[in-house]
Amino acid sequence: MCRISIKAKPAYVAAESDPSKKRFVWSYEMTILNDSEHIVQLLNRRWLITDMSGRMEEIEGLGVVGMQPLIKPGKKFVYLSYCQLLTPQGTMEGSYEMQDLEEQHFNVEIPKFVLSAPVSVTKLFKSRLH
Repeated sequence: MCRISIKAKPAYVAAESDPSKKRFVWSYEMTILNDSEHIVQLLNRRWLITDMSGRMEEIEGLGVVGMQPLIKPGKKFVYLSYCQLLTPQGTMEGSYEMQDLEEQHFNVEIPKFVLSAPVSVTKLFKSRLH
């Protein structure tokens, strides 16, 4: 089986967010490292996004950022994408469907990571709820 590791680096995007309109935006940089001896291709993605109210959204689609990249042994693929929530905190997790050159399909788990706006934004949001 192919050894693939996933690392997420989220960042709150204040310039694109508007807490008064329940618009909270994050960028997230995903690093996919192929630590195997096989070339692999990322085919599809599945995300489960949960906000602090418990609202869940599932997103599935082809590839990532319009690509289905091939990742050579020992190499990594890095991409940047965005997520918007109605609350100042939430989580993302999911999986990538991949295949090797023999077209053997396998899933790679994307470990859960936290989306969290600065404390001042979160306090402002909570105070407007009451």
